[in-house]
Amino acid sequence: MRKAILIITQVVALYGFYLAGIWIQSALGLMIPGSIIGMLLLFLLLVTKILPLNWIQRGSRFMLVHLTLFFIPVTVGVMQFGHVFKGKGMLLIPTVLASTILVIVISSKMLDLFMSKGLKKDSNET
Repeated sequence: MRKAILIITQVVALYGFYLAGIWIQSALGLMIPGSIIGMLLLFLLLVTKILPLNWIQRGSRFMLVHLTLFFIPVTVGVMQFGHVFKGKGMLLIPTVLASTILVIVISSKMLDLFMSKGLKKDSNET
């Protein structure tokens, strides 16, 4: 029971960052979506260690485990706009393939970059 309350509290805290981002976006009239602003705010607090990772770790893991469920409403929403995609299926296939390859390549390069910096940092400490 205590674990469930902790997870719920952490998910509510993450939702609070989302709401804070939306508030900042509307208050300042920014073109960046509020969800991105909230994510950047959370990132900055984690990097500066103002917010310890263990304060949101279990809640974020819970949400990541159930991430696929969050895509169901989006998929249903896209299905309502089938007329927009009608006749363009052959264009969507190369677009999806190219974007997937691009994401894989960029992600692997970033991981390689971060891993090499981590190895250099570890070797300098010894």
